[in-house]
Amino acid sequence: MLKHLKKLFEERKLFGWTYLLISIGLLLLFTASKGIFMREALFLKQCLWLILGTVIAAFVKKADYRDFQKLAPLFYIIILFCLVMVLFVGRGSGASRWIRLGWFNFQPSEFAKLITIITLAAYLSEKDIRRPHILLFSLFIIGIPFLFILKQPDLGTAFIFILVFFAILYQAGGSKGQILTLFVIGVLSSPVLWFMMKPYQRERILTFLNPMRDPLGKGYNLIQSIITIGSGGFWGRGFLRGTQTKLAFLPEYHTDFIFCVLAEELGFFGVMLLLFIYYMFFRIIAGIIYSTRDRFARLMGTGILTALVSQAVINMCMTMGLFPVVGIPLPFISYGGSSLIVSLICVVLLVNIEENSLMF
Repeated sequence: MLKHLKKLFEERKLFGWTYLLISIGLLLLFTASKGIFMREALFLKQCLWLILGTVIAAFVKKADYRDFQKLAPLFYIIILFCLVMVLFVGRGSGASRWIRLGWFNFQPSEFAKLITIITLAAYLSEKDIRRPHILLFSLFIIGIPFLFILKQPDLGTAFIFILVFFAILYQAGGSKGQILTLFVIGVLSSPVLWFMMKPYQRERILTFLNPMRDPLGKGYNLIQSIITIGSGGFWGRGFLRGTQTKLAFLPEYHTDFIFCVLAEELGFFGVMLLLFIYYMFFRIIAGIIYSTRDRFARLMGTGILTALVSQAVINMCMTMGLFPVVGIPLPFISYGGSSLIVSLICVVLLVNIEENSLMF
């Protein structure tokens, strides 16, 4: 009885922190779009994505997470097909990332992150990662979607794949020699990646190093982002009183730079509150991961946690000029249907692990 009560309490806690983050995102979209009809449509759309995502998550919750382990190869083939399709029929500004499905812009790369995590976890749950051919095939599993996403090009999401792979490799029992070797190979191959980048991606990195090299062009977004964050001070300008967004100085306020809206209107206090909420959210996930005996569940949970943490850290760092602007959404907060739906599915899978896997 006590065990069941504990599971119910943990489940509600994780859902509670999740929807608290989503609520903050909705409030930020509302305040940033207040009084401008076209922008208000984004807030209403995000509400629709939330309803749709909640319905999909409810269906996923009814399944056992082990079913995803069995279906991983099928999901993997489907998402690879979608990633190929986006190269031919994809839409986007400067990059082909979305497939238009009626009124919904489907972003395969968001779903590819989760499906690749599930596939890699399913494979390594029954294999010894220290055997060279197993490591090589693991690189093959993550390398194919990585290259397709890099081709779009979506450097930010591709970078998340690298972090996820190293996290799962470590959790699967990879040796220090394997991890160090792959890291060195990655560093040595970085010049090749530089020449594979599109010109605008190179400019983003150069602008990150020196935003004032093109203050009215490539450096404009980053400069306005830093100004917006700094203008909030300790307590912020107040809810609905942000000027950088209202006067349209801050670009992409609803996606990449939504963190700036929080910093301007709620200040340092609001930023610390958001960090605390994320900390509690990630702490519960870590507890679920390390309390399960199921190897597949632990590997999948590690991949999900790494993806969510890295997205949050990279997004906030890039708005402050601590990381190049790479187009990474802030989990549960940035506008975007695909990102929100995938994030909710991730939470449901973690709750499913908590409910169905053997506990210590």
